[in-house]
Amino acid sequence: MYDLLKGLRVVEGSAFVAGPTCGLYLAQLGAEVIRFDNIGGGPDFRRWPISEGGESLYWEGLNKAKKSIAIDLSRPEGRELAARLAAAPGDEGGVFVTNFPVEGFLSYEKLSALRPDLICARVMGWADGGPAVDYTVNSAVGVPMLNGFPEEPRPVNNVLPAWDLLTGAFAAFALVSALHARQRDGKGREIRIPLSDIAGTTMANLGYLAESLGGQDRQRMGNDLFGAFGRDFLLKGGQRIMLVAITPRQWKGLTQVLEIEAPVAALEVELGVSFAADEGLRFDHRERLFPLFEAAFARKTLAELKPSFDKEGVCWGPYQPMSAAAEDPRLIKGNPIFADAAHPSGRTYPTAGFAGTIPQDERHPARGAARLGQHTDEVLAQVLRLSDGEIARLHDAGVVAGPEGR
Repeated sequence: MYDLLKGLRVVEGSAFVAGPTCGLYLAQLGAEVIRFDNIGGGPDFRRWPISEGGESLYWEGLNKAKKSIAIDLSRPEGRELAARLAAAPGDEGGVFVTNFPVEGFLSYEKLSALRPDLICARVMGWADGGPAVDYTVNSAVGVPMLNGFPEEPRPVNNVLPAWDLLTGAFAAFALVSALHARQRDGKGREIRIPLSDIAGTTMANLGYLAESLGGQDRQRMGNDLFGAFGRDFLLKGGQRIMLVAITPRQWKGLTQVLEIEAPVAALEVELGVSFAADEGLRFDHRERLFPLFEAAFARKTLAELKPSFDKEGVCWGPYQPMSAAAEDPRLIKGNPIFADAAHPSGRTYPTAGFAGTIPQDERHPARGAARLGQHTDEVLAQVLRLSDGEIARLHDAGVVAGPEGR
């Protein structure tokens, strides 16, 4: 947690991954992020994984450090409250993140009528307004056809919702950019960010599109690294690692540590190539190289290799479950990005803060998620300036709710 965005208020009306991720990153940089949900929770409130008591670990993970207000969005008065909250006055406000449809009670047209300089980052599925989630966009852009091994005919989906996560980060970047522009020209803006456009532009940026238009869709190749030397290897003792040698230094260090310089040199002479000079040649001839490396790895344990790997700058990583990653000091255990925090599930565990590190600024400990509706009264009073009597009436009418529906 940092204070770079301290003094900024962001209202979030979203669910699932992309929109909440955008709000999360802004909150971790110090913005006051207020998420509104339906009373009883939105469509992601009970999403798996869940705790022993049925609380969503997914929901509390994506909504850390935010304030929560519960509103009955099925009623006109509740929808009016949500719109007023998104467009609340003040230099610190007028910033809204949502994945609600382009048309409707949270359309930019209606919100900007309440506040013309409103900044809105709107996460969408397809650019034409059609529904989509990460998995359906991913299938359409072709990535599952690249995953898996050549002998497996079925497409292989990603476990990681990459397009959701990229969209959330892109939305945060675009929102802060629009806010900077508003400070200069006073204009409000709606930024529409479809998952489909994030996926399409990313594949184009990485060269996949141009490659395909050149006449050849890339074929699946298991765990081989495209265009360079990299693959999973099995070590003596049963440990499996992912290893990559892209730079000349990495290649040289790897062959030295494995003591296979001589057979590699002999293969270079046979083929008339220099593997050290061209990473593409290592890829082209990987079927000849792999057996040399497989045999060398089969003779060594990870304990034997690790000191030399570290000394020579070899690029590798262990295959390990998340439970082991939690104990890895390079990832989680002892990492200052994480701090133990309590959550609505009743559990206290290492909680992620802002992923970047700013040496010049103080890092504050990561905070857990709020209970649903925990800040309803506070937000209504401080942001919308409602009186105690007005807030009580809204509670009595069932338009809003506090923690756990109270």
